[in-house]
Amino acid sequence: MARTLKSVLRAQGRLRKLHPVSIIDIGSNSVRMVVYEGLSRSPTPLFNEKILCGLGAHIASTGRLDEGGVERALDALRRFRVLSQQAGARDIYTLATAAAREAVNGSDFVKRARKVLGSKIHVLTGREEAKFAALGITCGFVNPVGVSGDMGGGSVEFSAIDGTPTGEGTTLPLGGLRLQDESSGSFRDAKAIIKRSLKDNDVLRSAQGQTFYAVGGTWRALGRLHMARSGYPLSVMHDYAISVEEATRLCKRLTRDHGAAVRGIEHVSTNRRSLLPYGAALLIEIMKVMKPDRIVFSALGVREGYLYSLLPEKVKEADPLLTAAEEMALLRARSPKHAREMIRWTRQAFRAFGVDETAEETRFRKAACLTADITWRSHPDYRGSQALNIISHANFVGVSHAGRAYMALANYYRHEGLVNDELSPAIRGIACERIAKRAKLLGALFRVGYLMSAAMPGILPQLSFEAEEEGFSLRVPKQLADFEGERLLRRISGLSDTLGASVKLAIK
Repeated sequence: MARTLKSVLRAQGRLRKLHPVSIIDIGSNSVRMVVYEGLSRSPTPLFNEKILCGLGAHIASTGRLDEGGVERALDALRRFRVLSQQAGARDIYTLATAAAREAVNGSDFVKRARKVLGSKIHVLTGREEAKFAALGITCGFVNPVGVSGDMGGGSVEFSAIDGTPTGEGTTLPLGGLRLQDESSGSFRDAKAIIKRSLKDNDVLRSAQGQTFYAVGGTWRALGRLHMARSGYPLSVMHDYAISVEEATRLCKRLTRDHGAAVRGIEHVSTNRRSLLPYGAALLIEIMKVMKPDRIVFSALGVREGYLYSLLPEKVKEADPLLTAAEEMALLRARSPKHAREMIRWTRQAFRAFGVDETAEETRFRKAACLTADITWRSHPDYRGSQALNIISHANFVGVSHAGRAYMALANYYRHEGLVNDELSPAIRGIACERIAKRAKLLGALFRVGYLMSAAMPGILPQLSFEAEEEGFSLRVPKQLADFEGERLLRRISGLSDTLGASVKLAIK
């Protein structure tokens, strides 16, 4: 085992500085284990498995954990223990939520589970659950402002966020399984319970007009259904945003038809479909009370929030997108140092061209530079399409879908040329015109910069753009004069066309 693990950790596709960590989430509906590559500002799952156990299926009516669910959960924990060990996890963190803390036989289950795992189990209080869900939003977004709502099988937790969680948060017994059980399957009664419970919720009322961050499998299923119905070109759930009007229309349809005949429902797993109308009913009432500006779905929640809480303060302050992009460059690029030089070179070019950037656009450009060489091992005919697919669907956090489009398109144009939109129209539609133009300009700069440097460091810092009386010049020192050639001049001509201004090569 030790020899095998040692050889795995030497694999070049893994970050050497990190050591795997496992976190197990014992929820009211499911028990999930995720082994992450390590404690990082941008957590990457190494192995992920979930078992639907239904521990809290009848807790409202019986006050007890479901006996069959208990046995399924213990069986899952046995497997998760050995899987964690096999994956090389140094630490296993186990969290238990609403069902385990509320059930009469909850403490007995926790004792049995602790014996199976051979490690302690942290039974979260409602306020702790709200805090860690909110920290998951802090981990996954840059300066989030609004309310996080984590809907599980047994409860829902709300916490105000202004960059980081503010206040203590609240918990309410409005999970999907809980509502289904407490209402005895009467959807009308379930809606009345929801309305009564949210009537005076201060966390929601105090954040009117801000963003509602939806956490949990039921709401992610709702987001996936919206994607399917709208023909959305990306299947990435994290940071998928919809308007209140769109959310309301879909939720009303789900509550009216109980989800059975809704177009696109086949894209939702069968295990989620029965609880989806309860999630829709809850979201409708949340929107009535909070009146948010939009609904944003998060792939990160309590698990990631808990791991985020373990990070050193300096690591917490790092940019999650740039951290992940830097790691991708380290794992896949010919020269990470060259990628960092590309960041500085394109910044100088944008400034010389008079192209302004917002802080968010600057982050997107930097991340695009860091990921610009990740497909170099692919066949040349497919580098562009692979870059488009890998970057747009990468396990990034801290980036909007428009930002994904910026990064993916810039690298697509780098490989495919500046007029080839054959594969990119759907992705381009995610970005506004401003973002799309900057992506093409960045791609044009990549085409020049990589041809001058052969993807190796040391050349780009010697090159600079300067404004001339008519257009711009690319200043190249005399000792680099031999880089001049027909192909380079064609690339510079393409940059001129993209910029809408003349760019000339000036060797001095």
